[in-house]
Amino acid sequence: MKVVIIGGNDCMVCHYQAICKKYGCKAKVFTQPKSNLDRLIGNPELIVLFTHPISHEMVAVAKKKASRKNILLVQSHSGSGAALRNILASASHGEV
Repeated sequence: MKVVIIGGNDCMVCHYQAICKKYGCKAKVFTQPKSNLDRLIGNPELIVLFTHPISHEMVAVAKKKASRKNILLVQSHSGSGAALRNILASASHGEV
């Protein structure tokens, strides 16, 4: 499964990618605003949006992309590894 993580903490990027790898997912992580974020997101099966440490513009881009392309979007206020594991576990069981 292709996953895009938007938001979270800069120091957790490698940890996010390692967690995704354990769940058999390929992950792109964007913790900082990018001018071409819409294009960089691509066409994943899941967008994880960590809403606490994120700009409003990044939230708007992610929601618009998910709505336009019918991509599953899961929001979490916490950008912790445990939050990501719970989201991926739920997504892998079709519970999200």
